[in-house]
Order: sequence, then structure tokens, then C-alpha cells
Amino acid sequence: MMHITTPITFKDIKKMHAGDMVYISGIIYTGRDQAHKKMVEAIEQNKKLPFDFEGQVIYYVGPTPAKEGRPIGSCGPTSSYRMDPYSLTLMKKGLKVMIGKGDRSDEFIKDMIDQKAIYLQAVGGAGALLSKKVITSEVIAYEELGPEAIYKLEVKDFPVTVTYDIYGGNLVKDEVNKYRTIEI
Repeated sequence: MMHITTPITFKDIKKMHAGDMVYISGIIYTGRDQAHKKMVEAIEQNKKLPFDFEGQVIYYVGPTPAKEGRPIGSCGPTSSYRMDPYSLTLMKKGLKVMIGKGDRSDEFIKDMIDQKAIYLQAVGGAGALLSKKVITSEVIAYEELGPEAIYKLEVKDFPVTVTYDIYGGNLVKDEVNKYRTIEI
């Protein structure tokens, strides 16, 4: 079990290996495919970005509206593969950690290792529980996208699992291979 605080340093990334459980505290940003598309377009057009990506974390989520007295509604991870076409561009701007659910493309994994970034997964279907780890929530860009806007979240002990690390560790492949060897 590892506890890390944002922004993420390369020293933090070097410590994480596929299969490790990690608790993140500090600021993380949200963004889904439409927000990613807008950010990549902003980079291509040399426009200002919603936040400085250096050492930052993006969580692929579209939260539901907050109930009274809560900073955010249910906030479970969304499928990550939709961000594959945009991820390299954002990693080249300094993005170091992506949180979502599900497998990623081989090209994404190669790019992630080259950029010394890391991919983590939050537990799908547990959005209500994950929302309890969010202390504050604020829309900072692309409000017109509704739940797909970019939120700045302050989190405390947000639980994730390292899926792909910078050493080529691949939790998805390891787990699939483990169960392929079981004889029935």
C-alpha cells in the first residue's frame, strides 16, 4: 500500500509497479473524451490550457450532480480507451498519471512508457464510494460539456491500482495469463 500526494514526481512514478494499491491525496483533474479533444485542439492552436499538466493527474470521469451538502455526486471511472488518441499529446505537455477503467491500446502503453507516465485504475461501479474521497469539487473549464467538463477535485486517500508501469508491467496481461494456466 502506497500513499502519494499530487503533483506526482518521477520519484513517485519509479516506486509504482503493476498491481500496487495506491492512495492519492491532493488535487486531481477530471476529463473525458470531449474534454481531451478540446485540450488537444487548444495545444494544436497554441491556446491556453485549463491547467498546467506538469506532474498532474487526470481522472476519466463524468460525475453526477452533487446531493445537498456534498462536493460531488457519484464519480466512478469511465472506459479509458476513448482517450487513447489524445493521450500522447497530453503526456508530452507533462501529464504523468491517468486514472480510468479498462484496458488500453498497445500504442498507448508504448507511448506511456516512453513518456515515463503511468496508468491507474479505479474500481468501476463504485462511484458512490469513490465520491466519499472527494473533499472539494470545482468546474474549471469547458462547462458547456456538462458532466464531461474539467473539474478540479481535492481528494484524500483516493484508492487506485497500478495497471501499467514504466517498466512494462501490465496487470491486465498478468491477470489474464494467470487464469489461462488454471486447468479445469
